[in-house]
Amino acid sequence: MKARIPEATVARLPRYLRCLTDMAHTASTCSSEDLAEAAGVNSAQVRKDVSYLGAQGTRGVGYDHEELRSQIRKALGLTMPHPVIVIGAGNMGTALTNYKGFKTWGFEIVAVLDIDEDRIGSRVDGLTVEPLQNLEKIIAAKNVEIGILATPPAAAQSVADRLTAAGVNSILNLAPTILKTDAEVSVRRVDLSTELGILAFHLQS
Repeated sequence: MKARIPEATVARLPRYLRCLTDMAHTASTCSSEDLAEAAGVNSAQVRKDVSYLGAQGTRGVGYDHEELRSQIRKALGLTMPHPVIVIGAGNMGTALTNYKGFKTWGFEIVAVLDIDEDRIGSRVDGLTVEPLQNLEKIIAAKNVEIGILATPPAAAQSVADRLTAAGVNSILNLAPTILKTDAEVSVRRVDLSTELGILAFHLQS
């Protein structure tokens, strides 16, 4: 299924999933127009996107929330837990580890690592911050699938290299730097400074 779903559709599916979860509290079904309005797209786009999942709405009724959410979760690979490791126990790494919303999506943070002796041994949401030198051992022991980089930019590339060498091919990069990885490695970059810069541009009259 993954191979035939366009990347642009994949990027919208998590948004649909979140909207459906919120909407399920007030109704058991929704139309493509309802979902489009909640997700900020048009209804034709919604119908096209969910058609890749094999979802069938009922004319005059719409889509069943539970069924459509199940289909989206299956398409995204969210039907099983995904062990996650956080590298960097600073403000951002700690905030991410403390965030409870990941578990509802099937992502479990199983370890937090750092090189700072003052942070190693401290506790973050029930986890003990471990030294970065234990990275490979933890990945093997915890079957880690995803790595989150919350490191200074200068350290991000070397840590990414170690992650991929240890078999972790999915990386969320929060460091303000571009990573160089092999083609089979999936990297998503979140740069808050860049996003704020775009917002600043739109503030100009």
